[in-house]
Amino acid sequence: MAARADGRGGTALPVLESEGPLALRRTRGSGSEANVLLVGAMSGPLGGDRLAVHADVAEGARLRVGSAAATIALPGQAKGEARYDVRLDVADGGELRWLPEQLISARGSDLYVTTRADLAATARLVLREEQVLGRAGEEPGRLSSRLTVRVAGRAVLDQELACGPGAPGGWDGPAVLGGHRAVGQLVVVRPEYGERPVAPRVLEEGAVLVPLAGPAVLVSAVASDALRLRRVLDRALTLLEDGDR
Repeated sequence: MAARADGRGGTALPVLESEGPLALRRTRGSGSEANVLLVGAMSGPLGGDRLAVHADVAEGARLRVGSAAATIALPGQAKGEARYDVRLDVADGGELRWLPEQLISARGSDLYVTTRADLAATARLVLREEQVLGRAGEEPGRLSSRLTVRVAGRAVLDQELACGPGAPGGWDGPAVLGGHRAVGQLVVVRPEYGERPVAPRVLEEGAVLVPLAGPAVLVSAVASDALRLRRVLDRALTLLEDGDR
C-alpha cells in the first residue's frame, strides 16, 4: 500500500494491492487520515507460508492501518517455519499509525515475524505489536519476532524475542515473560521527543515506559491475556497523546 498527500488536505491511496491470504480494504477515514484494514481472506499463516506487507507513506500523508481480526499462526500440511515480514516506510512530514489486532501462536505452529520501520527525520509513527501464546487453555507454538525501528538511518530500536517449544531456555522465566501469555510493545516516534524526551516510568506491574536513544518512546508490557494487554497499551497511548497536546 502507498499513501500520498492529495493536495486538498487529505490522503490518497494510489496503490492498494493484495493477494493470497491477505486482503487490503480501504475504510472511512477521518480528517486528513486514510484508513486501511488488513483482512484475512483465508487461514494463515500456515507452516511454510511466506507473507509480506509493505506500507509506504509519502511526505505529508497520514495513514492508519488496522486489521479486521486477530491473526492466528497455525500448523500446516507443509512442514517448516512460516514467515511474516512487515516493512514500513514513512517520509518527512508523514504519519503512520500501525495498529493491527493480536497475533496468536496456536499449538504446533512455527512462525517468524519481522517488522522493520524506516522513518525520515520528521516522520511520525505509532506502532503496536501484540502477541498471544496459545488460544484459551492451549499450549503455544513457537513464535519468534524481531522489531526494528530506524529514524534518519539510525537504529533507535532493534529487539528480538523467541517463545514456545524450541526457543532458548528462560523465555518463560522471571527475566522474560514470567509465566504471562501475552506480550506487547508500543513504539511512538515524534520529532519533538528529540528535544523533550519522555521520562521513564513504571506504568503498572508488568508494564514500563522508556525513552529510546532518539525521538522515540517504547512501552513494553506482559499480561495474563490479550484483553489485559490491550488495556495496558491503550492507557499508555492515551497518556502519551495527552502529553503531546
